[in-house]
Amino acid sequence: MKYSKQIKSISYLKAHTSELIDEVTETRSPMIITKNGEAKAVVIDVRSYEKSQETMALLKILALSDQQIKEGKYKPVDEAFASIRKRVKKSK
Repeated sequence: MKYSKQIKSISYLKAHTSELIDEVTETRSPMIITKNGEAKAVVIDVRSYEKSQETMALLKILALSDQQIKEGKYKPVDEAFASIRKRVKKSK
């Protein structure tokens, strides 16, 4: 994706908000907003935002898991499943 076509000034955003929102929603491409020639904000559609948040949550889980493995805070699979089975039987 070439971001050079996805850069608009804040004055363009002010004058064409509805069109810009429609474009971002339709293309699902982010729009970079500049102020005084500097990139200041990014406008993205809601679905892309939600997807990125889900991805970040998964990455955080992976990072936490990696840290726990390094700290030795894990069980072998057979022990983990045995523990789960035991809890399930107790709850019935």
